[in-house]
Amino acid sequence: MKKIIKIFLIFLIIAFVVIQFFRPERTSSEAYEENHITKMMNVPDNVHQILKHSCFDCHSDHTVWPWYSNIAPVSWLVAKDVRNGRAKMNFSQWGKMPGSKREARLEAICEEIKEDGMPLKEYLYLHPEAKLSPDEKDIICRWVDTELKKLEDDDEK
Repeated sequence: MKKIIKIFLIFLIIAFVVIQFFRPERTSSEAYEENHITKMMNVPDNVHQILKHSCFDCHSDHTVWPWYSNIAPVSWLVAKDVRNGRAKMNFSQWGKMPGSKREARLEAICEEIKEDGMPLKEYLYLHPEAKLSPDEKDIICRWVDTELKKLEDDDEK
């Protein structure tokens, strides 16, 4: 019995080492290109700081990859979450979305944070500093309302 356990543990260690060679793609950029939301809309500094500390890791090309994102199989899960977040909404690619989709995404931002849907609870376990305070939620929602009103006014012209 001890021999079977020993063989099993050796197998697990070898498997763990081998999977480290299968690394997911991890991209990140510090540059704010022309399609970035901050280039396309008026994003006050306080709003930008909130987005940066609570949203950008998953919803922009400015992901800060934590140390544990280098260790498989956790690296696969983190990379998948970032891919999914960017696919739903990527602040770095804001200008590439059609206007109606940007409007819908703006509305969704406020709805999601009011309902505590964002940041995801799984993310907050390891990044408690990303949790939005009621004041931060109000700041974001007021900004969203202002930007939606601007879009509405532009449509009327």
